[in-house]
Amino acid sequence: MELYPLKVFMTVASEKSFSRAGEKLRRTQPAVSLAVQKLESDLQERLIDRSGKELLLTDAGRIVYEYARRFENLEGDLEVALAELRDNSAGRLTVGANESTSLYLLGYIERYRRLYPKVKVQVRRSLSSKIPSQLIDGDLELGVISYDPEDDRLVSMVLFTDHLAFVVSPAHRFANRAKVSISELGMETFIAHNVLSPYRAVVVKEFQRHKVALNMDVEMPTVETIRKMVQRNEGVAFLPRMCVEQELKQDTLREVRVEELSVERKIHLVCPAKRTLSHAAKAFLELVKGG
Repeated sequence: MELYPLKVFMTVASEKSFSRAGEKLRRTQPAVSLAVQKLESDLQERLIDRSGKELLLTDAGRIVYEYARRFENLEGDLEVALAELRDNSAGRLTVGANESTSLYLLGYIERYRRLYPKVKVQVRRSLSSKIPSQLIDGDLELGVISYDPEDDRLVSMVLFTDHLAFVVSPAHRFANRAKVSISELGMETFIAHNVLSPYRAVVVKEFQRHKVALNMDVEMPTVETIRKMVQRNEGVAFLPRMCVEQELKQDTLREVRVEELSVERKIHLVCPAKRTLSHAAKAFLELVKGG
């Protein structure tokens, strides 16, 4: 069933005249009559009693008239909702990120929420390795990863530049040192993250190049548990500095520079190259680009 005949019928019912309805709709009277007849044919119900001098609605006509009014109200609500969406005062923003990369979003989300308080923001926890395919498949609009996906189907921009920090407990023997040599780390127990990443591979390769043992006898599922283990002096770790910034300020962890190992960590905001983004996602990109 088309909506236009409903509008014509509602106008005829409101004006109680085919001719006045035609004037209001800027249609000829025959065109108005045909639209109402088509609606009656589609519904298989007679809606208007044409036998008397005054135009009257049948029982079915009164029911259809009430529903037609609801459709008109819904149409108005739809127009308002779409206008709000275009103004970024409604809608949803969904971003894929893992445990550590989600931290780099906090400042941007705080600013975004101030600008667009009615937009629902969801940061969906995803494996960093899975985010590019989720973007391509349409499961996500935006993603935050710690590497360049190097895929023509995606657009990538640097959100933040960080580095891997070598952290120890304040009770550790290196706690008061500004720097150490990689050769001094061969006897240390490293608390490792059990999720593979390009940065872990860089650290492993550098230890191998210097022929220093890298003892990763303990693996933990989250950055939080790694921090706790290091704070208790159960081992040392390489962690993104953003993930330990608060602990360093509170002096519950210490950062020590490793002379031969400087690993820069670029955080990328990624989106599909060709698919049209929602107004909410476009607004977030503009905010990031604006710094």
